[in-house]
Amino acid sequence: MTTEQIQPMRMTILGATGSIGCSTADVMLQHPDKFSAFALVGHRNTDKMLELATLLQPQWVVMTDANAAKALVGKLPAGVRLESGMDAAITLASATETDMVMAAMVGSAGLPATLAAVQAGKRVGLANKECLVTAGQIFMREAKKSGALVVPVDSEHAAVHQCLVGHDHASISQVILTASGGPFRDRDPKTLHAVTPEEAIAHPNWDMGAKISVDSATMMNKALELIEARWLFDIEPGKLSAIIHPESIIHGMVEYIDGSVLAQLAMPDMRMPIAYAMQVQPRLHTGIPWLDLAKTGQLNFQAIDNERFPAMRLVQDVLKGEDSLAIALNAANEVANAAFRNREIGFMDIVTTVEAVLQQVDNIPVDSLNDVWSHDANARALAAAALNG
Repeated sequence: MTTEQIQPMRMTILGATGSIGCSTADVMLQHPDKFSAFALVGHRNTDKMLELATLLQPQWVVMTDANAAKALVGKLPAGVRLESGMDAAITLASATETDMVMAAMVGSAGLPATLAAVQAGKRVGLANKECLVTAGQIFMREAKKSGALVVPVDSEHAAVHQCLVGHDHASISQVILTASGGPFRDRDPKTLHAVTPEEAIAHPNWDMGAKISVDSATMMNKALELIEARWLFDIEPGKLSAIIHPESIIHGMVEYIDGSVLAQLAMPDMRMPIAYAMQVQPRLHTGIPWLDLAKTGQLNFQAIDNERFPAMRLVQDVLKGEDSLAIALNAANEVANAAFRNREIGFMDIVTTVEAVLQQVDNIPVDSLNDVWSHDANARALAAAALNG
C-alpha cells in the first residue's frame, strides 16, 4: 500500500517585500514540505526581493515598478523569471499554478490583483484593509460566487475567525475587536489639539510605519477594522464593537446569546495569524514566544472615549451605510493623515476633515472597481478642498 505524496501549497505573495510578506516567507521557510513559492510580487525594494528570491526560489518575481524590475535583470537566481507591472501581478495571482495568495500589498493598489485571485477561486490570506473597506460588498460577493476561501490575516480578524469556527452564526450576540489605544489612551482629550506628529507616531507597543501609527493614535485603524469585520463575517453593524486592551494579548472576542464569550489570546506576533491563514488545520509551528500569563500578570480593559477618539463615533454611521461612505472615510483619512504628518493641520483636524467629507458624499451602493476609483478620487478632492479652505 502506497501513500500519495501531498504536494506543497504553491504561494503567490502580493507585497512580498513588506512586513507581512517577509513574515509569510519566514513561516514558509519553517515548513518547506508544506509550502513553495510560485510568485513574489513587490514594488520598489529590489534588495529585499533579491534576498527573498534567493531564499524561496519562486518561479516568478514581479516588480510593479518598471525601474525596479530593470534593476533586477540578470541578478535573480537561475530559473526565476522576471516580470513588471500590475497586469503581471494580476495574471499570476489568478494563475492555475497558484494555490494560495497572501494579499499583503499596501493600499488600494492591491485590490485588483486580490480581487482577481478571489474571482479565480483561490485561498486568500487577506492582509489588505482596502479590499474590504472600499469594496467589501463586491469582494465577498465574488468570493461566494467563485468558492474562494478568504481567511483574515489582521490579528483582530484572525482572532474572531477562530472564535467563530464551529458556532452557529445566528447565535452571535456581539463581535468585539481589541485595540491598544495608541499613545493617547490615557491623555486628557482637551490637550490633543497640541499633539505633534512625533508624539502620534510613538506607539507604546509597536514600531509601525508613520501612517499606520497615526491611524492607531486617532483609532481610525480600529474604525476601518470594524468596517472590514462587517463584510468579512457578515455581521450587522449593531453587533460590532471595540474595547481598549493595552497589553494586546487578547486579539478579539465573540459573545454568544447564551452569555459565553470566546477570546483568542497570543503574544503579539504577526506570524501567528499568517500561519493560521495559510493552514487552519492542523496548526503550524510559527516560532513565536509562548504566552506566559503568570508573567503577564494581568489583563486590563477600558471603554473607548468618543471625545478622545471621535473616529469611533464617526464610523457608526459609515457601518450602517453603503460602500461609498467607507471609501470616502478611507480616502479622506489618507489625505488628512498625510497633511498632519506634514504639519499642515492639527491632530484633531484629521477626523474633522474626514467628517466634513462624509457630509458631502452620497450614500450609494458600489458595483464595480471603476465605481471604487471614482468615489475614492472624489473623496480625496473634497478632503484637499477642505484642507485648503
